[in-house]
Amino acid sequence: MAGRRSLSGFLFLALILVNNDGCQAQDDIDIYELKRGNFSVKITNYGATVVSVFLPDKNGKLDDVVLGFDSVENYKNDSTYFGAIVGRVANRIGGAQFSLNGTLYQLVANEGKNILHGGPKGFSEVVWSVNEFKEDSHVKLTYQSFDGEEGFPGDVSVSVTYMLMQTNKLALKMEAKALNKATPVSLASHTYWNLRGHDSGDILSHNVQIYGSQITPVDDELIPTGKIVPVEGTPYDFMQSHEIGSMFDELPNGYDINYVLDNLKPGHLKKAAVVRDGVSGRRLELWTNAPGLQFYTSNKLGTVEGKGGFTYSNHAAICLESQGFPDSVNHPNFPSQTLNPGETYEHIMVYRFTAN
Repeated sequence: MAGRRSLSGFLFLALILVNNDGCQAQDDIDIYELKRGNFSVKITNYGATVVSVFLPDKNGKLDDVVLGFDSVENYKNDSTYFGAIVGRVANRIGGAQFSLNGTLYQLVANEGKNILHGGPKGFSEVVWSVNEFKEDSHVKLTYQSFDGEEGFPGDVSVSVTYMLMQTNKLALKMEAKALNKATPVSLASHTYWNLRGHDSGDILSHNVQIYGSQITPVDDELIPTGKIVPVEGTPYDFMQSHEIGSMFDELPNGYDINYVLDNLKPGHLKKAAVVRDGVSGRRLELWTNAPGLQFYTSNKLGTVEGKGGFTYSNHAAICLESQGFPDSVNHPNFPSQTLNPGETYEHIMVYRFTAN
């Protein structure tokens, strides 16, 4: 408990950003590097996307541990959501529709009859403005989402701030304000992690622990059924750390499921997951204030030519997407994603990296 309070307090203090070297908002696409010592992160304002994260392993060797592309142009034709911020509502909404305050909203479907990650042109497919940038500190990106965009109601002001904390922590602060209509908002970071290096092969031998004792099961279109069920005794049980691939033979394709995070307290961060690669010794801790965590083992990559010409295949990385529950707008028993005018949506993630 003491550790949780300490991390949360430190983070919220760190989130009070002061920038005397601010950048003018602009619509040009560029890459911005945050760097402290041998820890560096590159962000592009196309999709507010994480392009690279360089970390030392247990021997001090640096590797890029996220999947992606060498050119910003490749992100424009990407269907994997490599590193992007997805929204206005992350994950899936069944039937690409929902009712809010007595009005039925029909969204733009982009996965069969459903909508995924905000639609054909969600937040991952737009150019964000860069409002603040300081190389050893942070970059803040903003986007103005308009009423009716992909079918969603109301104008929404959105910001994402990437921050380096010390020399081994990357924090994200995602904020949104509904300007004139109630609307669902749930943003997520869709970064693909391979702690052995983006070009090292699959992640089946990575060890994972997820602090969620329940999941929201889905139908054959990956739409939640509305139930919340325990993971104990199933292949989804990561309450104790074990290899990702150890129970793959009990699953049809791999993992792509939302975990209900345990013991989450409003205003506090919760340790959501720990990932470790035994070869490199790298370890990732994810802390968040979101109620859910989508655990995805890149089951649908197929073959994608990535950085350095390396071909990424299925299970080349994991995604740990803290989020609101998928399809919450159609399940009153799920935590609400509705944002009303005058309210502020705030989603915080902190990645802590070590190697030994």
